[in-house]
Amino acid sequence: GASAVPRTVPSPLPAAPSASTVAAPPVVSRAGWGADECARDAGYPDYATKVKVVFVHHTDTTNTYSCTDSPAIVRSLYALHLHQGWRDLGYNFLVDKCGTIFEGRFGGTAMPVIGAQTYGFNTDSMGIAAIGTYTDLSGGDASASTIKGAAPSQAMQTAIARIAAWKLGMSGISPTATSTLTEGSKDSYGFTFGQSYTLNAVSGHRNGYATDCPGNQLYAQLATIRSYATGPATGVAVTGVAGASGTAKSGTSYVTGTSATVRWSTTTPTALLSGAEVLVDGKSVAKTAGSATSAAVTLTGGRHTVQVRVTHITGKTTTSTAATVIADTTVPTYPTAPSAALRTGTVNTTGIPVTVSWKAADDNGLRAQAATSPTAATLASTATSWATTAKAATATKFALKATDLAGNAATTSVTRTATLVQETSAKATGTWAKKSSTSYLGGASTGSSAANATLTWTFKGRSVSWIASRASTSGQVKIYLDGTYQSTVDLKSATTLYRQAMWTKTWSGVAQHTLKIVVVGTAGRPAVTTDGIAVLN
Repeated sequence: GASAVPRTVPSPLPAAPSASTVAAPPVVSRAGWGADECARDAGYPDYATKVKVVFVHHTDTTNTYSCTDSPAIVRSLYALHLHQGWRDLGYNFLVDKCGTIFEGRFGGTAMPVIGAQTYGFNTDSMGIAAIGTYTDLSGGDASASTIKGAAPSQAMQTAIARIAAWKLGMSGISPTATSTLTEGSKDSYGFTFGQSYTLNAVSGHRNGYATDCPGNQLYAQLATIRSYATGPATGVAVTGVAGASGTAKSGTSYVTGTSATVRWSTTTPTALLSGAEVLVDGKSVAKTAGSATSAAVTLTGGRHTVQVRVTHITGKTTTSTAATVIADTTVPTYPTAPSAALRTGTVNTTGIPVTVSWKAADDNGLRAQAATSPTAATLASTATSWATTAKAATATKFALKATDLAGNAATTSVTRTATLVQETSAKATGTWAKKSSTSYLGGASTGSSAANATLTWTFKGRSVSWIASRASTSGQVKIYLDGTYQSTVDLKSATTLYRQAMWTKTWSGVAQHTLKIVVVGTAGRPAVTTDGIAVLN
């Protein structure tokens, strides 16, 4: 195998760099991208005293690469620079479109290594190369490259900002500040040897040399990169507070139980954040990594303010506006207990039409309601009634469940028995005739076409319905309850219908009543056929 190139140690050794105010980002080392250390000049590079300006470049290479190919691209650039007679790779760092940072020139990423990247301003500066081409097609620099330019990705901009913040942080220089550099070359076009120039602490290659680099599209993002590197975070906002049942709001307030998940967002990329914490009523209750966008918290019952405070890599903090959260620990109530009443509709022995009525309430609002017996049904959160059925001669439990916005649930029920009372149980006057058909309840019914013929039932119950058949030739009946006229019911229907509950009445309690029907004898269609009554107790 190849033997290592002997390295000379500079004398005196460069001073260790000052600790940065910003944590170092992850960097792929030269060994990580496969640098051939035997190919570069032996020994260590030249060092400056500190980094005062960060110059941003582009490599003027293809943009269609896969990020898995980035190490190979860095190796090819290394080979190109060596072929040009340079001592080493000219850039101090390189960044790909996925935001991966690669170590450039040898000498130590934390050291103020003098590169070969901005001609007369190499001393006290460093160069970051964006892998790709970032010219545009209309801004005057398209002719600078034979490769169509692209817009730099946010991941790339974020990575450049992280390096700039770290390296300038060693010198105590803000990325939005300016610095003074002295031109060190006698043949740099547009600059005078020995003269001092004021430059942005984060500048483009074109600011220190006659070039279009780093391309208009990347150059236009330098203000954003400076802001990213300087902080604080922007656009910090609570985007939701969810309880065990999900996110729910009552007006502008979030409603949860005692366990909740707070979610937030920032317009600053999370890679530029070193941490976040959730504040409840001004006190920190949960801390996360900067990459996190949610955290679980435990709340006491009642109303709270919830905020998120994020910390930028520079240590600057930003706190969101407060969101109001109600930790609801009480279950819904039923101000109106459930009641059941017979309703109109088709009757059979397994299903007598019933309406269940109630009112559920909660201080912060209901999320959902449901019926759980005798059948399961999903009801609207605002529902106050439910159309269902009861099996004849069987005690039926009508059960309900109300769930509030926090997921607290309450149940209630009422049990009633519906009974079918046949027409044969009624006291009859006038002419009535028995009819037989499987379409009738019990296979039989009774009918009359005689005006003033009557049927009277005496029963004990809290709700009653009168059951009849309907057809195009059906007539009318008058209904009397406890001797008092109630209404006239017309049985005419274009479609023949059997076992129809046509009229109902409900009371608050159980009592004895009489129900009488009187055949009107309607001209041309006097016939009335009845199947009896249903009684609910």
